[in-house]
Amino acid sequence: MNVQTPTEKLTAKDFSTDQEVRWCPGCGDYAILKCMQRTLPQMGVSRENTVFVSGIGCAARFPYYMETYGFHTIHGRAPAIATGVKLANPDLDVWVVTGDGDALSIGGNHLMHALRRNVDLNILLFNNEIYGLTKGQYSPTSHPGTRSPSTPNGSVDHPLNPCRFALGSGARFVARTVDTAQKHMPEIFTRAHAHKGASFVEIFQNCIVYNDAIFAEFTDKPVAADAQLLAVHGEPLVFGKEKNKGLRIKPGTLELEVATIGENGVSLEDIAVHDQTNEVMAFMLTKLRPPEFPMVLGVIYENPTSSYEQDVYRQYNAVRKEKGAPDFNAFLAKGDTWQVS
Repeated sequence: MNVQTPTEKLTAKDFSTDQEVRWCPGCGDYAILKCMQRTLPQMGVSRENTVFVSGIGCAARFPYYMETYGFHTIHGRAPAIATGVKLANPDLDVWVVTGDGDALSIGGNHLMHALRRNVDLNILLFNNEIYGLTKGQYSPTSHPGTRSPSTPNGSVDHPLNPCRFALGSGARFVARTVDTAQKHMPEIFTRAHAHKGASFVEIFQNCIVYNDAIFAEFTDKPVAADAQLLAVHGEPLVFGKEKNKGLRIKPGTLELEVATIGENGVSLEDIAVHDQTNEVMAFMLTKLRPPEFPMVLGVIYENPTSSYEQDVYRQYNAVRKEKGAPDFNAFLAKGDTWQVS
């Protein structure tokens, strides 16, 4: 008689290793790590079925601190390694942990192809708008005017918008959250994990040493309510302490504007409703930034389709069914051959 053993209920401690966590005191990475360790048990996942893959940078230490499988790979190549892991074993939950420099500079090409192929990876991009590990050089997301060891007179680069990059690469799931949002972040992690295909999550993360308070304009408690908009599918795009502000399509245009409900004849019905399947609206929302607009957080775009590894195995099984199992020895012996004595 077979007796089914109940699945062990895991806790955050079960996903924590015995490694000393070595980030700068006050770094936002601590909050993200704790949130992930707390959220995975709530998802009901198993440690032996979970893999974290990272590149180079402060965020790349993440796999050392997760009691799961993990790879600390080379600069920018985490999406490529993670793609190989997922193709080798599609049943694994594969998470990619990367930073704005690692993912969008040397790794931009790899990230783009992982997204366009729609490999079933959960990609977490820690964005602190600076190179932290290598001592504070400006990154692809740094603001114009950023003074750093590599731009002592201020950066003149136009920064890259990670979510717009993801959308332009064909991502089918794009979301944003903040390192200090301990109630919001688990929801986003859970949604990303449930999505079948490449999920891209930008996490605004504070670098307390080299770029402290760069997101204060929308993360500080006194201003957060008026400077953040939590987008929820099917609900009006409203924000503010009194929930009396919202985004609407400017009459006669295809642009968004902030409107105050109850003023100038504006009602709740005039406020745009969030449709996470609308890619055009997603591009518009990811462009917004304080002080003129709120920073839009949450699942901004989700429109699933078949994932890359599903298509690969579907094709593989169809070819095997049509042509039978391959004969490797016959393959080696076909055509011109030589025997060396």
